[in-house]
Amino acid sequence: MANSAVKLTDTIPEDVKNNLGTRRVVRLPEANFPDADAIVRQGAVARKTESKADVMLVNPPAPDGALWIRTQHRVGRRTRENMVWPQVSLAQMAALMVPEYTVAVKDAMAERMTWPDYEDYLREIRPKYYLTQVTAPTLTNDMYGVFLAKSLGAITIAFGTHVTPVARETLRQFPALDYVLRGEPEMTLRELVDTLEAVDGRWDIGEEGKLCDPTTGQWIEGQSRIWKMWKEDPTWKPAWLYPNDAMAQPESNAADSEIVGNARSFNKAHGTAANFQKKATKKRGADTENFVLPVLPSKPVSIYDSAQPSYDQLAAIRGLTWRWNSEIISNWDRHFFESLDDLPMPLHHLLPFDKYRMPMIKGKFTFIVTSRGCPAGCKYCIKHVSYQNSVRLRSPKLLVEEMKLLKDLGLVHIHMYADLFTVNRDQVMELCELLIEEDLGLTWTCNSRVDYVDEELLTKMGQAGCMLISWGIESANEQILKKARKGYKKEQAHKALKWAKNAKIKNWGYFIIGLPGETVETIKETMAFSREIDLDIALFHVAAPYPGTPFFFEVIENKWFRSDTNWEEVDMDKGTVLDYDNLSAEELMYWQKKAFRQWAFRPKPIITMLLAMNTWQGFKSAIDIGLQSLGWVGED
Repeated sequence: MANSAVKLTDTIPEDVKNNLGTRRVVRLPEANFPDADAIVRQGAVARKTESKADVMLVNPPAPDGALWIRTQHRVGRRTRENMVWPQVSLAQMAALMVPEYTVAVKDAMAERMTWPDYEDYLREIRPKYYLTQVTAPTLTNDMYGVFLAKSLGAITIAFGTHVTPVARETLRQFPALDYVLRGEPEMTLRELVDTLEAVDGRWDIGEEGKLCDPTTGQWIEGQSRIWKMWKEDPTWKPAWLYPNDAMAQPESNAADSEIVGNARSFNKAHGTAANFQKKATKKRGADTENFVLPVLPSKPVSIYDSAQPSYDQLAAIRGLTWRWNSEIISNWDRHFFESLDDLPMPLHHLLPFDKYRMPMIKGKFTFIVTSRGCPAGCKYCIKHVSYQNSVRLRSPKLLVEEMKLLKDLGLVHIHMYADLFTVNRDQVMELCELLIEEDLGLTWTCNSRVDYVDEELLTKMGQAGCMLISWGIESANEQILKKARKGYKKEQAHKALKWAKNAKIKNWGYFIIGLPGETVETIKETMAFSREIDLDIALFHVAAPYPGTPFFFEVIENKWFRSDTNWEEVDMDKGTVLDYDNLSAEELMYWQKKAFRQWAFRPKPIITMLLAMNTWQGFKSAIDIGLQSLGWVGED
C-alpha cells in the first residue's frame, strides 16, 4: 500500500515543474539602486568631452525656419524683405576675448541651420562658455539652445534687449541659463570669464591685480588692452580680487569638510544606510512600520568640473545677473566705457559674409559700428534699453581703417550701423572727406532721421559712396509723433528725401501703425503721406511694446496689453498684442497690411523691384520677397 502511494509532485506535469514562475516569491528586499554617476563622470563611458572653443558666441537657428533680424541692441523680428543681418556684435565680443581664449562664432540663422544640425555642431565644439543673444519674439527658441549647451556641460550666458530689462524673470523661468549680461555686454563678459578662469587657476594675479600667465609671469594681452576701459569706473575693483576660500584651499572649503566628515563618521560607525536599518529593526521592540531612516547631509557635487567663484566675486561684476542657491541677484549697472575707439576691431573673418544680404545691394556686405546711443527720446525704441541717450562716437580714421580691412576680405558694401548715423555732423563730414580721398570703391548705406540732415551733408554723403538711407518716418500725424516723442515736422521729411534723391541716394521709409493716439483717420493720413514722399522702399510695422521701453510701461499702465499673450507674440512685423479702446489687435493688423498693399502695388515700387533683378541672386530674392508679401497680405 505504501509503495503504491503517489506523491503530489508526481501529478504535476514536467513542463510546469520546470517553470521558474512556480517558485516561492522571495522576501521584499531593501531598495538598493545602482549608482553609476561617479564612474560616468570620470569618463568610464567613451564619449567626447574635449572642447574646441573656450567661448562660443551664437545667433541660434530660427524658431520657424524663416529669416529674423536681430543683433546686440535691436529687437528680433521676422523679415519679409529677405534681409540677413551680419552678427558684428558677436564678432566684436569675440575680439575682446582673444588671444587668451579660443572663440567660435556661429551665425546659425544666416546659415539656415536646422536645430538637429545645430545640435550636432554644439556636440562637435562643446564650448566651456556658451553666449547667446536673446530677443522677446524668439525667447523660448533661444533658451532651447541654452538647454542644449547646458546638457553638454557649458556655462550658459545670455545678452540682448530682452534679458536686459527682464533679467531676473528670464533666469527664473529658464533654469538652464546661468548668467545674464545686462546692457553693454562686452566688459561684463570679459570680467566674468576672467574671474571664473582665475578662480579655476588658469591665471595668476599680479601687480595691481592684473591677471598674469602663470608660465611667464607676464600680463595677459587682453588685460593690458581693456584695463583702461575698466579703470574708467573709479569704483571698480577686479572681481577676482574679492575673497574666495576655494582659491586658497582648492580641495574644499570648511563647510564641505564638515559635511564630508559627518557622513564618513556615521558610515564608519554604522556601515551603510541599509545595514543600519537592518540592525535597528532587529532590536527587540523596534517599530518597523514607523521606522524613519536618518537623512544625512552629503557634499554637494558641482555642476561644473572647475572651482567655483565666491558670492563676493560674482557680486562685484557690474551688469551681471546671476544665481546664488535659490536666489537671483542683479548687481549694479555697469558704467558705459567712454570711447568706442578702445574696442578692438571685430573679428569679421569669423562671419559668413556670403550669407548676408540686403535689398538693392549686390555682393558681400557687412556692418561697421560708427556710434552707440541716440539723444532722441522715442518712447517705442528698444535701442535706449541698452545704450540709452548718451552718444559715443568712433573716430572717422578708425572707421576707414576698418573699411580697408573689409575690402581686403572681399566685401564691396558696408552698412554704417548706428542708433542714429547722422547724430554728429562733424563726424559724418570728416568720414565722407576721408572716403572721397581714399577712393576705396566701396558703397555704403546708413540710417537717419529727417531732422538730423541738411542738403550739404547729404550731397557730401552721396559723393562719398552712400547709396541708400533708411528713414524712421513712423507717422504723418504730428500729434502722434509728439506723443511718441519723435517730434519732427512733415515738411522736414519732404525736404530730406528730396535732398537725398538729388544726391543720388535711395530712400527707405519705416512706418509704425498703432502708436498711442492712433485712429483710422490718422492711419489713412500716414498711408497717404507714404505715397506722397519719394520712397524707393517702404515697410509698415505694428507698434510693439518691447519690455523696458517707455511705451511698454505706458501700455501696462493703460491696460492696452492683450491678456493671455506670450513674449513671442510681441512682434512688430507679423503680430501685435495691443488692444486699444478704439482699435483692436486684429484691426491694427488689417490696417498694417492695407497700408503696405496700397503703397507696394503701384507702378513705381514694382519697377524698383524689377530693377533689383539685374543679378540671378537679385532675381531669386525679388521673387521670394514678392511671394512672401503676397502670402502675408492675403492672410486673414
